[in-house]
This record gives sequence, C-alpha cells and structure tokens, in this order.
Amino acid sequence: MSSHDISALFGKAVDHHLKGRLADALVSYDAVLQLDPRMSAAHCNRGLVLQSLRRYEEALRSYDQAVRLQPSYADAYFNRAITLRLLNRPEDAIRNYDKVVTLKPDHVQAYGNRGNVLLALGRPKDAIASYDQAIALNSRFAEAYFNRGNAFRSLGQLDEAVRDFARAAELNAGFAEAFNNKGCALRDLGRPLDALRDCDRAIALKPDFAEAHFNRANAQQDLERSDEALRSFDRALQINPDYSEAWNNRGYVLKELARTEEAIASFDKAIALRPNFAEAYSNRGNALRDLGRCEESLESCDRAIELKPDLSEAYYNKGNALQDLGRDMEALACYERALVLKPDFFPAYNGKGNALKNLFRLEEALASYREAIGRKPDFADAHNNSGNVLKELGRIEDALRSYDRAMELKKDFVEAHWNKGICSLTAGDFATGWPLYEWRKRKAEPFGVSPHSQPVWSGAEPLAGKTLFVHAEQGLGDTIQFCRFAILAQKRGAKVILAVQEPLVRLLQNLGPNISTIALSSPPPDFDFQVALMSLPLAFETGGTCPVQIPYLHAEGDRIENWRRRIGDTGVKIGICWQGNRKVKIDAGRSFPLRHFEAISVISDIRLISLQKNDGLEQLAELPAGLQVETLGKDFDAGPGAFLDTAAVMMLLDLVITSDTAIAHLAGALGRPVWLLLQHAAEWRWMLERADSPWYPTVRLFRQKRHGDWAGVFTDVQRELRKRIQPPRDPDFSHAAT
Repeated sequence: MSSHDISALFGKAVDHHLKGRLADALVSYDAVLQLDPRMSAAHCNRGLVLQSLRRYEEALRSYDQAVRLQPSYADAYFNRAITLRLLNRPEDAIRNYDKVVTLKPDHVQAYGNRGNVLLALGRPKDAIASYDQAIALNSRFAEAYFNRGNAFRSLGQLDEAVRDFARAAELNAGFAEAFNNKGCALRDLGRPLDALRDCDRAIALKPDFAEAHFNRANAQQDLERSDEALRSFDRALQINPDYSEAWNNRGYVLKELARTEEAIASFDKAIALRPNFAEAYSNRGNALRDLGRCEESLESCDRAIELKPDLSEAYYNKGNALQDLGRDMEALACYERALVLKPDFFPAYNGKGNALKNLFRLEEALASYREAIGRKPDFADAHNNSGNVLKELGRIEDALRSYDRAMELKKDFVEAHWNKGICSLTAGDFATGWPLYEWRKRKAEPFGVSPHSQPVWSGAEPLAGKTLFVHAEQGLGDTIQFCRFAILAQKRGAKVILAVQEPLVRLLQNLGPNISTIALSSPPPDFDFQVALMSLPLAFETGGTCPVQIPYLHAEGDRIENWRRRIGDTGVKIGICWQGNRKVKIDAGRSFPLRHFEAISVISDIRLISLQKNDGLEQLAELPAGLQVETLGKDFDAGPGAFLDTAAVMMLLDLVITSDTAIAHLAGALGRPVWLLLQHAAEWRWMLERADSPWYPTVRLFRQKRHGDWAGVFTDVQRELRKRIQPPRDPDFSHAAT
C-alpha cells in the first residue's frame, strides 16, 4: 500500500478518535501500524485512545514505542507523563514533564501539569515555580493561576491564593471552581461574608456544584447562621449523597443547634461512608458527651486517635469527656498531648486550665487561661474562667475585670453574668450581685424557672390579699437559708404557698400562719403571682441584710423530749458533721475526714455526737484509737421527713461543728451555736475573711488559710474550744473571735 493510502487510513483513525468512536479508532491505528510499524505518531495516538479507554499499561507501551522511534517526540513524553500519573507513578510523571520542557521549552501545559503533580506530592513551593513558568509563557492561562492559588493556600499564603483565584475567575468568567476556592481562602482569612459571596457566584455558575454548597455552609456557620448552614449542607448532600465531609460538618451544625441525636446520626453516616474518618469519630465523641454518654464518648475519641494519632481535636474532646467523669489527671494529660500536637490550639489551653482548677492547682490554671487568651484575645470563655480562678485566689477586683471583659466580648454570655453575680455577692456587693444572680435562669441547665404561666412577682406589685407561689430551687441548704423570705411576703399581706423539696415539707410547715408548705412535685392551688425562692432577696431589696428574726425554724417539742431522755445532760455535747453529698460536684473540697476530730476529742468533758447521714458514715468504722464518736441509732431521721430528729437533737447540744452542708443552715435557722469549717475558697454566701455571717448570728466561721489545710483549721478549733470549755467556762459558742 502506498504512503498516500497509509496517510488516508491514519486520517480515518484520527477522525474516529475525534468523534469519540474509540474502538473504531483503535482498529484503524492498529491497521496503520501493521502497514508502517515505525510511524511514531500512530503509536502516540493509539496510546491516547487506550488512555481514554483506561487501559493505562497498554497506553504506556504505545508511548514507549513512540519515543523509541522518535526520541525527540515531546508530545509523546507529555502524554506518557499523564498516563504515569494515572498509574500513580508521580515521580516518573515529573521526569517525563521535565523531558517535555527540555525538548520544547515553550510547552505551557507541561509546566502546568508538572506543577499539579508536584502539588499532589506535597511540594507546593516547587509546584509554584512550575506554575510561574507556565504563566510567564502564557499570562492568560487561567488554570495555572487557579492551581497556583491552591499551592499558595496549602502554604498558608492566603492573600496570594485569593489574588490568583481572582485572576483565574477574571480570565474565565465561567470558572465556578475558581470562585469556590477563592471563597475557601477568604474563609481561611477570617472573612466569611466575602467567602459567602464567592460561593454564591460559584453556585450561580454551576447550581449542582456540591463542593460550593458545602463551602457556602461552612461560611454560614462561621457567621453563626446555623439554620442556613444546615440547608446548604443538605443541598450538597442532595447533589452528592456520598459526600462524607458534608455529613460530618452537617453533624457539627446539628450539635450547635442542640439537635444532638440527629448530629450523632449524621456523624455515623460520615463514618459509614468513610470508615477511617477520624474527625467524624472525634466529633461524634463530642456529641455523645453532650448527651452525658461520656464512656461512649471516650470510645469514639479513642477510635479517632487510633486512626489519626496526631489529631489534636480528638485528644481535646477526650479530655473534656474525662473531666465530666471527674478524671481530671487523665484529662490534663489529654490536653497537654493536644498542645504538643498543635501548640496554638487555644481551646486546649482553656480545657487544661479547667482541669488544673479542678485539681486546685489554681496558679497553673490561671497561667493556662492566659495562654489561651494570648493566642485568642477575644476568647470570652477563657476570660470567664480566669475570673473563676481569680475569685478562688481571693483576687476579687481582678476577677470582676475578667468577667466584665468576657461580657464585653459576648454580650449575652450567661455564665459570665452569673459568675460576676456570685463574685459580687462574695465581696458583699449585694446591689450588683442579686440582679446578676437572676442569670441562673438562663443557664444551659437553668434553675429558678417555673413551668407555671402566672406573672412573676418582681417586688413592686402589692401583695395584700394576693396569693404568692414561691418555689424552691437548688439544694436543701439553699431552701433552709432562703425560706425565711416567705415570712416577709406574709408580712406584706400575702398568703404564701411555699413549694419545697419533699423531705423538707414537715420541717418548714410552721414558718408562719399564712404560709402553706407543699412538695415541689404537688400541683399548687390557685395563685396570683409566682417567684423563685432565691429571687426573693432581690424582690425585697434587702441587700446584705436578713430582716427576719432568728430562729425562724423550730424543732418538734415531743421529739426534743424523746432525744433528751436518750442523750442525757452530761458533758459538753458537740454535734458533728464532716461529709456532704459526694455525688454533688459542688461538694468537692468542702468535706474533711472524720479523723481530724481526734484533736478535739481529747479535750476533757467533750462528747462528740454524729449528725452524719448517708455518705461518710463508713468512716465511723475506721476511727483512730482514742477517738470516740457517739451515734444516734438507725432510727435517727429514718422517717420520710428530713432533719426532724436532727433539729430536735440540735436543741440539746452545746455546739454543732460541721462542714459546709445543710446541717450548718439548719443549726443557724434554729438559732443554735454552730462552728462552720470552710475551705479556702468558700462559697459566696460566707463571703470573704470574716468570722461571722449576716445570715446567721449564731454561726462562727473557721477558714482554711491555704487550700486543703484542714489540720490548720482544726488547730484553730481546738484552741478556741479549750478557751471556751476550760475554766472559766464560756457557754456562748457562737461568739466570734476578734
């Protein structure tokens, strides 16, 4: 066959190829090569057809034959490089691109493709150099600008990335991907509103662009438009149901919307699509923690760490779950590991501070919060937490400034308002403290909120002839302390319905003739106004005064006489209580070991009588030699009403010595002498430094001089007892030392 006929057959093959008739093209190229095996162009084009058919190894052999026949065949090396990349041989691909540009220095696309391979290999600087050469040859090469923008973004050179994406979009007005990636870079720069505009441009050009909807959702989330973000993630998933990153980020938004069960389902879908998706496991652990399922949370975080040992967020989330479980030392180790992996991870400094605070390492906690603030000056949570530590360190003015800064940064920051209120009450600034104390009703787990629809009494509305429903909140001690304010409401002419914890109903039933005490679980009769018990000091504008006569509680007479016969009149009778409820987090640091009473028991004529119930009783079986503590039998307060026997016994005692529990409030409300032993950072109601209390005139306060020093407190107690008991005896145990 003549060369003319071979050329015609080659032209036919090319025509088939251009029309997408790949099988026919392959047959024609094979026919050409049977007639002229040395036709390098036919070998090269045959390789292109095989490449289109995804028969990459065969394509490579065709290119190999083309370059053997024509070693300077630049296009064959170019196509060979593309195939090598498809075969996951990137280094070989680069060598072939290098051969292309050696043979043909103005081969723009070779420089561009070479840059793409280098970027995929994690060599963005080399990639940028290759894109630079492509752009130098063709300043209107939009794809090269686009890909160079990706390289700059991977290096964190975000302004350069935005510039290149913008240039790519300028050169190609329909380049949706350029607008999308520009939006991503703008979001990285902290410009979510600008990012949103570019994502919208990308979607306008390409409505079914799932990645643009995904990135649009991320920008909306940055702008705290969670509902809009959720719709955008849903649209991305409608377009691409297998988009695992969108399922993961959608779960994050659902968690922020407090739709936690749905969030977990979304994380589970992401994991089902991508079983090694460490970030989804980590986020799932975080959501499980929100549901209080902390053990499951730990399992999920551990799986994330197993899959990706350098995932700092997984260690951080694990630390949070461990803190919730009270495992603060382990939590601390997790936060520290997160910070080794990511030294600028400011939330981990905040978590570390929380763990250190719980471990009473307050100066270290404060330093950690300051590290967080140093990295993110507008980190409101860290300012708030700094305030908490400063308050415990007794640096009240510094604490108040920290709370103010947190509130300035986050206007409706409930915890900061609440904590400033507590700090102000601690400092004796009741005018500031009581209004801020109302923020408790807006906490994530609010208290002081009623399910009833009647108007809340503010203190301004007349009460004469009205019925006021007062509902208790928080602990038993709080109810005993603040129930006195029901008496003030009665004095204003109100009929008061006082709803309290069921065990306290009988104890409080004789507060006043127009005060009816019911259980919180009981439906109240009709009433005109309602108010939370601990909102009454604000409503009455009592400031720091307690305008109710002590005692305002009274023990039952027959019980007093019954216990008088059992206890007798001998000795100096001191009722003791050492342990609060271990299940209540606020008890941490308040309780002390029973063995500390040994120093007191050796004083002549002392009788120590246990008022302890439930937690702490096991210590009675492990008393040191010489320490004797009398117990009051299994029937002591064994009935349904709380403290009825305790109140009666207190009327027969010379003194009560107790940790900060409801026992202290009961003794104070009964007007009995009580010595209250307080941890270094005592609760707000006991204020600062003073040895007396405006709430209870018969209370004497003994405070730790440093954290954990109960031995020092008991040394002070022993010294004071010896002064009072040894001749001349002073029975006024409530008298405060100067």
